[in-house]
Amino acid sequence: MPNRNSPTWSHSLPAALLLMAPFDILASLAMDIYLPVVPEMPAILATTPDVVQLTLSLYMIVLGLGQVIFGPISDRIGRRSVLLGGVLLFAAASFLLAVTSSAPLFVALRVVQALGASAALVATFATVRDAYAERPEGAVIYSLFSAMLACVPAFGPIAGALIAHGLGWRAIFATLGLLAVLAMVNALLRWHETRPETTQSRPAFRAILKSPAFLVYTLGFSAAMGAFFVFFSTAPRVLIDRAGYSQLGFSLAFATAAVAMIVTTRYAKLFVARWGIPGSLKRGMAMLLAGAVLLCLGQLFGQPSFATFIMPMWVIAIGIVFAGAVTANGALEAFGDAAGTAVALYFCVQSLIVGLMGTLAVLMLGGDTAWPLAAYCAVMAIATLCGLRWLQVG
Repeated sequence: MPNRNSPTWSHSLPAALLLMAPFDILASLAMDIYLPVVPEMPAILATTPDVVQLTLSLYMIVLGLGQVIFGPISDRIGRRSVLLGGVLLFAAASFLLAVTSSAPLFVALRVVQALGASAALVATFATVRDAYAERPEGAVIYSLFSAMLACVPAFGPIAGALIAHGLGWRAIFATLGLLAVLAMVNALLRWHETRPETTQSRPAFRAILKSPAFLVYTLGFSAAMGAFFVFFSTAPRVLIDRAGYSQLGFSLAFATAAVAMIVTTRYAKLFVARWGIPGSLKRGMAMLLAGAVLLCLGQLFGQPSFATFIMPMWVIAIGIVFAGAVTANGALEAFGDAAGTAVALYFCVQSLIVGLMGTLAVLMLGGDTAWPLAAYCAVMAIATLCGLRWLQVG
């Protein structure tokens, strides 16, 4: 069982958040802060837009795959070692990204950066599980983590645009490296080991993957997270290349979708209490479908603009919050004794679906149009709703 009252983890809630939140935020920031310069990267790296898309897609895929590796490792050697090793890898890769202009090396370093982020992320969530399982503070931490992650897409691209404008694109990755070093120093001084001695030595992958509820709710999580992935994969090319936005103008427009998520997050607890877990996921998928319809109408009858691309994303953003608020509970509810492994698989499966299906949509349907986002939202929402129906019938 988790060591819920470990004497080695005696931080107050604010102190624990200041200690853990940077690692959660950095994993997402490495995606979002880079977006304003994505349209410039093919010329900078002397490569194609498809290769640059790989720097986004591979990061997402490896971020998930790595958790299946690092989750069990953290069960064996401890959370602290995995966290510190991961953040060191992330920082080193970030600094090297800031000094390379080779496309193959840039792609490889993004993979290494994602591996480091994955290790730090899984160690952070495992620590929350160890120290706060079934305690009120745990729910508060997860809720605040979600709110913080909603803020990253709002402010990350703005920060990236300002940094790139003032110091150049290389400074974006140097900034990520510096932030990782600061977080690592803080963890070296204050992060204590929380791994329980009775943690299972062999993860029950098969039992978890055979669970219908795990599969359906993970699919719903993939629908929600993938919608945002396809959005930020296509938004720079739609708004900067086709609609003529500046880097800062794009970042501000992009941020409004994140603001819609933040506002919805403020009231998500009330919605979940009223609708329950299945009801919240259903309504989330309905919002994704509604947003897809609006995107299709804008693509067919309008030009790329704030009204035809960003405003439909507000509707999708609301659906993302409704779904994201309940999918973890729905997927992991039956696996309290193997929570670390279940969490790792939950994020891994989601990242694989998002990375593969999202990238396929962008490459096949045109990364400078609304079609990839509309198609992904529609297909994944319908699949999730069918899955929920299957659970109810079963």
